[in-house]
Amino acid sequence: MLSIIKRYSRNLAWQILFALILGVAVGLYLHTFSDPSHPYYKTYQSWVVNVLQPMGDIFIRLIKMIVLPIILSTLTLGIAGLGNSKSLGRLGGKTILYFEIITTVAIGVGILFGNLFHPGNGIDISNLQHTSVTQYVQKSETLAEKPHGLVVMILDMIPHNIFDSLSSGEILPVIFFCVFFGLGLTKLPDNQRLFFSDFLKVISDVMFKITNMIMRYAPIGVFGLMTVTISKFGFSSLIPLMKLILIVYLAMIVFTLVILGGVAYFCRFNIFTIIKILKDELIVAFSTSSSETALPKMIEKMEAYGAPKSITSFVIPTGYSFNLDGSTLYQSIAVIFLAQLYGISLSVTDQVMIVITLMVASKGIAGVPGVSFLVLSATLATTSIPLEGLGFILGIDRILDMGRTVVNVIGNALASLVISRWEHDFDDEKARAYEKSLGIK
Repeated sequence: MLSIIKRYSRNLAWQILFALILGVAVGLYLHTFSDPSHPYYKTYQSWVVNVLQPMGDIFIRLIKMIVLPIILSTLTLGIAGLGNSKSLGRLGGKTILYFEIITTVAIGVGILFGNLFHPGNGIDISNLQHTSVTQYVQKSETLAEKPHGLVVMILDMIPHNIFDSLSSGEILPVIFFCVFFGLGLTKLPDNQRLFFSDFLKVISDVMFKITNMIMRYAPIGVFGLMTVTISKFGFSSLIPLMKLILIVYLAMIVFTLVILGGVAYFCRFNIFTIIKILKDELIVAFSTSSSETALPKMIEKMEAYGAPKSITSFVIPTGYSFNLDGSTLYQSIAVIFLAQLYGISLSVTDQVMIVITLMVASKGIAGVPGVSFLVLSATLATTSIPLEGLGFILGIDRILDMGRTVVNVIGNALASLVISRWEHDFDDEKARAYEKSLGIK
């Protein structure tokens, strides 16, 4: 018995899961002190601000610290490994095509579930808590004043200064730079190319070693973030919108198992195997509501599973801007929910416009803070639904964000495998050996 407990206690996934459950329990207890009129409210605030929130913020910052160096080193190496711009163009074309198809299907699934289960019907608006969304409305109005379109989006991808892009955490400009840097490496003489490749390989290896060190802190970070989230909202605020929460999670489960599972099966993969491989990262992503926390280990694991570095290092970071399946699925349900909440009937034409707007908006403002609500604001602006309606779902957004983050991670991991298979560059023997090493049958 003790040996079993000892074995599980050393397993990172179980440590994170225990931290998640403990965070929920402690959060529920602390929620009783969250009322400003409570005599211990100031003590509660002090613990949240000075202890619990920093515990989580430290973990998030540590992850953000290594994400761009990993992308910079692995993607440059991967592009250099492709050998020429023709191979890169083929890879990029297939990747964007796949992302567009899957994202459109995700939006369609969200609209289907919204129309089938009517999450906004039968809810009394007067019983709902309303949170101010002025900041999101102002941001969406500011963005609306800026020019949009494919040309503008391409221009935004080209960095004015690569160091500014690195310091501000802009993934797309960094990817753009890495692509050209990698192509430039292929033009160098062999001795110079090998020198720089070896240098980047060392940086990549060091970053992954640091990732393993940071992940040992994950349970503490997860505990802090989960405790803060639950202590602020409790469960009472979820009850009026429980139907919406259940429908969103049901839609995400169906999308993951049926749509992504079907794509995986068609490409000779098993969606449950992918989930088992990424179990640690999925628990962390769920707890922190941050896809970035999974990116370093996801690249490492998908490469270990048989996808080549040239594909994982390109597809996965790009997917963080262009393949947010969970987010777009949620956004489409949210639009239908708000329309039903206000008693607004959306015609087929209206819903087609919603699909088109979500497809464009989710790509055009990728990487902007509060992106989900900005995309929703842009989408609602094309309908007769009041923007103020976002205030009704802002309070439960963190709970929904946890689920959609998991779907985003699974979707991007699968994308790297699908593109690898499409490129006829997936190593099945390596995959079987990796599954065996993890005890996956």
